[in-house]
Amino acid sequence: MIHWPTARDWLFSFKAFFASMLALYIAFALGLPRPYWAMAAVYVVSHPLTGATRSKALYRVLGTILGASAAVALVPLLIDAPVLLSAAIGAWTGTLLYISLLDRTPRAYVFMLAAYTLPMIALPAVNAPQNVFDIASARTQEILVGILSASVVAGLIFPGKVAPVISARTAGWLRDAAAWAADTLTPVADQRAHLASRHRLASDILALDQLISQLAYDPDTADTVGYARALRGRMSMLLPVLSSMTGMMQELRANNQALPDGVDTLMHDVTQWILSPASRPEDGQRLKEEIARLGQTVVHSSEWRSALGRTMRSRVGTLVELWQDCLHLQQLLSGQEGVKPWVPVYTRRDVNGGARHYDHGIMLFSAINASVSIFAGCMIWIGMGWEDGAGAVTLGAVASCFFAAMDEPAPFIRLFFVWTIVSIGLSALMLFAIIPASHDFATLVALLAVPFLIIGTLIPLPRFNMIAMLLSVNTATFLGLQGAYDANFTAFFNGNLAGAAGALFALVWTLITRPFGVQLATHRLVHASWRDLANTAAGEDAQDYARLSSRMLDRLGQLVPRLAASGDDSYSDGFTELRVGYSALELQRDELDLSELDRHSIDAVLGGVAGHYRARIENSRHKRAPDTLRARIDDAMSLVIGRADHASREALHALVELRVSLFPGTPGYRHAPAF
Repeated sequence: MIHWPTARDWLFSFKAFFASMLALYIAFALGLPRPYWAMAAVYVVSHPLTGATRSKALYRVLGTILGASAAVALVPLLIDAPVLLSAAIGAWTGTLLYISLLDRTPRAYVFMLAAYTLPMIALPAVNAPQNVFDIASARTQEILVGILSASVVAGLIFPGKVAPVISARTAGWLRDAAAWAADTLTPVADQRAHLASRHRLASDILALDQLISQLAYDPDTADTVGYARALRGRMSMLLPVLSSMTGMMQELRANNQALPDGVDTLMHDVTQWILSPASRPEDGQRLKEEIARLGQTVVHSSEWRSALGRTMRSRVGTLVELWQDCLHLQQLLSGQEGVKPWVPVYTRRDVNGGARHYDHGIMLFSAINASVSIFAGCMIWIGMGWEDGAGAVTLGAVASCFFAAMDEPAPFIRLFFVWTIVSIGLSALMLFAIIPASHDFATLVALLAVPFLIIGTLIPLPRFNMIAMLLSVNTATFLGLQGAYDANFTAFFNGNLAGAAGALFALVWTLITRPFGVQLATHRLVHASWRDLANTAAGEDAQDYARLSSRMLDRLGQLVPRLAASGDDSYSDGFTELRVGYSALELQRDELDLSELDRHSIDAVLGGVAGHYRARIENSRHKRAPDTLRARIDDAMSLVIGRADHASREALHALVELRVSLFPGTPGYRHAPAF
């Protein structure tokens, strides 16, 4: 279905075009050597959200200055040793690219830009190294003019705020999460379709991180940033809770059982509350009181159904607390009037751990691969003696850096190459057939308006964003507009052909050196998860719950879009490992308050979990956990299942979770009471 640009898209396009013409006019007035760089810079940093424009502008300034400074330092030093200069440029690009891959916030743009700004400035200066400072200074000024123009226009003309976008996205996310909670009460016919929708919940949380980072650049958002981060943390915690509830219900159905009396009514009440558009945070207090009353009346029997019911009641209690916080924070983000100051309801654990998962192996390979490709491009250029070869290496470096983080960069670089060719054709048409009709700046603006306004409406559309960005930035650059019309077809053709050749070289290089794709990334993510679980169960990482839980959630967010892309869920559904990891951490925390006999039994369970995942690392298709582990879990449950003290209850919930996660659908626990 085709989605035509909306009024908001047209507004963004007019703002971007106005800013680009302002930048071009200022660059003409200042007599800068390449004023079209100022125009192109506007389209590079422009974004429908003002906060995003400002953050990109700031980081582009810093990255440009860093890359330009490196060019000024390296070119005079190594100009007489072209091979060494090429190696230094490649090493710089690879190093800065690796640093940018380590930072998954908008701040990474500083290092990404610095990575390819060096070859962009240094390579064209090799024929006149004495002018490298002037070239670097001019490029920096041109880019600064474009950045400042984009920032000023974005901030003054109908600024687009980030907070309402975050509010709308989190509201949609919570609706989907509420639907998941409702689904736990009814059997689901198409499990794969529902799993895909739940995977999207995890990947959508990662997408929020970029918006929250940009929120700080909106005015008057000091409190809002804190609310957004707190909401994001609680949304993350909802995933294992909802997954656990789903697993419990599936286990009951597999054993032809229903929820114990009281728990089924509680589940219906909670579901109605979270599904209601008019639900309020304070309504959750009544449900919490109902949960507390149910906990006082429940019989602590040794039946498997009772253990499942008690664990489900605990998970529902956690769901209610998290949902109260989410509703309250959502109200604050949406700017509702009369909302009380937020006091956290869910306080059991830190939900804002900052740990992230990084696949340093793939990241290093991507950075080194880009570095070597730049060096190889320089060697080909030197060997051929091609006068315009610097442009080829530069655009090849840009393509290599832009898509280094992709599992399969080749399709994106192919798109980059194709639309570079289209940009050359569009630029040629405009430069030699349309622009000659202009006789002053006003008519030039009028002639540029039609194509750039149309292209600009596509930038806010995710489906066309990359294509529109390539068309706008490349066309602005390839036009090479100067203060006076002096277009030369030979110079135009040779210079822009070099850019296309560089993009083609990057494509061929990537096809040869990166034949693997999403399957390898998925394999490594799942194995990293298993390794973490084995180490956690063995007690090697038990001292830092927040860090480990944050890393597991982050890995889940990275894994689920790859599972969807590969269509292979034979390794993992993404949620099982998360629940096992939480259970192992909870057992390690709670066993300190149990007897020596209990601790010995729980240690045996944790050792079995560690052994199971180490076996899975050795044999990825070895999915079934050993029966000896199930026996250990049942033995440990027999010690705590009939007790009412806090530590025993929490240990029971974790053991039930482990059994349901690792042995779904197996006959229920049948031990006699241990008291």
